[in-house]
Amino acid sequence: MQKKTLSDISCKGKRILMRVDFNVPLDLNGTITNDKRIIEALPSIRQVLETGGRLILMSHLGRPKGKVTPELSLAPVARRLSELLDTDVVMANNCIGTEAMQQALALQDGEVMMLENLRFHPEEEKNDPEFARELASMGEIYVNDAFGTAHRAHASTEGICHYVPISVAGFLIEKELRYLGNALANPERPFLAILGGAKISGKIDVLDNLFDKVDTILIGGAMVFTFFKAQGYQVGSSLVEEDKIELAKHLLEKAAAKNIRMLLPEDVIAASAFSADAETATVPIDSIPETMMGLDIGPKTIDTYSREILKARTIVWNGPMGVFEIDAFATGTIAIAHALADATAKGAISIIGGGDSAAAVMKAGLESGITHISTGGGASLEFLEGKELPGIAALND
Repeated sequence: MQKKTLSDISCKGKRILMRVDFNVPLDLNGTITNDKRIIEALPSIRQVLETGGRLILMSHLGRPKGKVTPELSLAPVARRLSELLDTDVVMANNCIGTEAMQQALALQDGEVMMLENLRFHPEEEKNDPEFARELASMGEIYVNDAFGTAHRAHASTEGICHYVPISVAGFLIEKELRYLGNALANPERPFLAILGGAKISGKIDVLDNLFDKVDTILIGGAMVFTFFKAQGYQVGSSLVEEDKIELAKHLLEKAAAKNIRMLLPEDVIAASAFSADAETATVPIDSIPETMMGLDIGPKTIDTYSREILKARTIVWNGPMGVFEIDAFATGTIAIAHALADATAKGAISIIGGGDSAAAVMKAGLESGITHISTGGGASLEFLEGKELPGIAALND
């Protein structure tokens, strides 16, 4: 997907309207608890400011559902950005309207302002043309650097592109497309995918798309039990999508027909309840007690999967191996993160598809050991499914 980027335009003296993803976590006092998303956008922001652009930033924060919600104001984000840039960030009271427009027109070269939360207006998520037109009127050039929302056709991601003469990708989106795109189109082999999570239904399209590209797939998470049920195993009280058992059979047959090694766990950590203090046991997959549920991959599986990861040259990971939010069932996911970091140190390209997998890598303190961690869980998943992302498709080729 060849799109124009920030490198292809001149910002000098121009009002640059940039969509960023500043949907950061806040505590009850309105303090930002993780500013990673702000830091990820700094290269594009600095590029505009240092080349004399007049920068107008726009983002959403939380789910205000189309209503002005003071605790979801972007003001704390503007303050944090001001600290990171060591410059004033003008905060608008709205994202449209006369006052915001006047503030935008008053910007000088190298100055920056932030519009208030886009989702205070229901028109944003409805991709309302008039709302998109009004946003577009603020700037002369549009830059999308919010990969996390690129899979949504919203006014600030897709609609706006119809009303500005120039629409380009920021450096963050450019990086996402480079890593994810190259992994799918031109991977160094062996190419291995690791898929986890609760449900097969959430990964069907990814599996279908990857069957034509990968050499090996490692499966983890609760969705393994639907595959096991399809093979005739008893899985105790583990989570099973009963209506997807036939689909699981089909996927196993399809992988075999395409000569893809699709590995399922050999053993699991089973527990008597979905709880940190539940009784646990390490059991082979054909011996899960009736009263127990599988909540993580076991040590034999960790060993097998780690050896497969170390053989790969391109690795894409989406979805945890177990209920990693509970420390008792995080061992498998953390071990996979370590194996990925080890493979990367030996020259492999490792790509984490955002979401829970990214959270697990951060929990393990291994961010610096991974080639690329996507900033968009939903967007990276749809990209891996082979779907067109509206926020990227709308940019200038």
